[in-house]
Amino acid sequence: MPRPLRLLLVEDSEIEALLMTTWLERGGFQLQTRRVLQADEFERALATETWDVIISDYNLPTFDALAALRLYQGKNLDLPFIIVSGGIGEETAVAAMRAGAHDYVMKDNLHRLAPAVERELREAEVRAARRRAELALRESEERYRALWETATDAVLLLDETGIIRFANPAVVQVFGHTPEQAIGLPFATLFPPRLATEILQTTTMTATAANVSGPQRPILESVCVRRDGREFPVELTVNRLPLPGRNWLVAFIRDVMELKRAKAQLHENEEQFRVAREIQQRLFPKSAPQLAGIEIAGFSVPADAIGGDYFDYIPLLRGRWGFVVGDVTGHGLGPSLLMAETRACLRVLAQTHEAAGDILSQANRMLSGDVGDERFVTLLLASIDPVARTLNFANAGHPAALLFDRDGIVKATLKRSGPPLGVRSHSVYATSSELPLLPGDLLLLMTDGIEEAMSPTEEFFGTERASAVVRGHRNEPAAAIVAALAAAVGDFSRTTVQLDDLTAIVVKVL
Repeated sequence: MPRPLRLLLVEDSEIEALLMTTWLERGGFQLQTRRVLQADEFERALATETWDVIISDYNLPTFDALAALRLYQGKNLDLPFIIVSGGIGEETAVAAMRAGAHDYVMKDNLHRLAPAVERELREAEVRAARRRAELALRESEERYRALWETATDAVLLLDETGIIRFANPAVVQVFGHTPEQAIGLPFATLFPPRLATEILQTTTMTATAANVSGPQRPILESVCVRRDGREFPVELTVNRLPLPGRNWLVAFIRDVMELKRAKAQLHENEEQFRVAREIQQRLFPKSAPQLAGIEIAGFSVPADAIGGDYFDYIPLLRGRWGFVVGDVTGHGLGPSLLMAETRACLRVLAQTHEAAGDILSQANRMLSGDVGDERFVTLLLASIDPVARTLNFANAGHPAALLFDRDGIVKATLKRSGPPLGVRSHSVYATSSELPLLPGDLLLLMTDGIEEAMSPTEEFFGTERASAVVRGHRNEPAAAIVAALAAAVGDFSRTTVQLDDLTAIVVKVL
């Protein structure tokens, strides 16, 4: 099968060009040829196309093979460059070869042209393969050098007796030794004397092990000694490195001081979260008040991160009952403690203040000195008279509660009447006018965790979905309604991790 060959031919005679291409085709090549006569044509061809071989007549009227050779060499190409001539002498041919030409063929001997091209193509491929191998070797050496020089672990090369023979730059950060200072030290001197025997046994076992290396080696926890005498925890791995004529050991030593500190901090944080969760759960009411003609149910589903959600049922003056939902910004022990303080404030104030707005105004003044600049509390207090069947409220920056009629239509929205608690100490919260409660009415109070629950497609659950759930289950008991709402949010979120608690209260008038 003919072999494709892209030929750049420098030749002014069409007849001789035809002879050369004919001999090449007879030699088994399928040619794609471009013939040029001038230097600018030759340069343009080199710059714009890819060639397998260059064949040049030695003498042309305005151009010659040596000039073409110099232009070719200036492009840093490695293609077979073959000179064809009708009458150059041996000295001229040798000089051309020394100048960089790969071969020359006399025009009266063109049957040699195809074999010469075949040979030079093979030589060019050998050179290209050699360059690729050398480049791969250099890149490999550079990668290993980069790993050696930039590794944050101390890497030590030991002989069979446990003497350090090479050390990477990381020994300065890990041990305080320069690589030069580390070389020649017994490996055991990097460990406290009480561990020297153990380390010697480890290195000896590794040196005599037959086939255990790499990932099969266990990572050992130990203690090393810095140059200044301070001890620090490490993870240690020792591997055997057999090389021709000698066995070596490679030790990888990682300073895990910061890792252990981080683990201790993580354990402390986990304990704080556990305490915070316990505080949060204990503050929720154990049961709803039993009011004639009114059903009450609430729930709070904790998120993976401890939040500051809060709900409560508080007895108020003159036989009224307060229904509270609140949310402290942030996560962890601090918000949980602030939530506990808020609950205590509301319960104390409820014994001396009747109006919902007054209770929130006083709570705001009490909390303002404790919350700081980074914390605040959103809170909604709905006050219900179970005898008169009326409702009023005060809302400190909390998402609005919704009052539905028996047909599921929103008849009132309990909107914000002031900023969150703790934002401004002088804020005063007004109490709304009384809203009548009729049979079939249903009040929904919830925190923003429900509205902002996110699906796997990063869509919010939203108030409309919450309203639809309540509307669809409005003829069921209050406990069934809150259960349906919690289930709907869970189904919507599926596997998405929720970053906020889900809290709601439903009050249903029978």
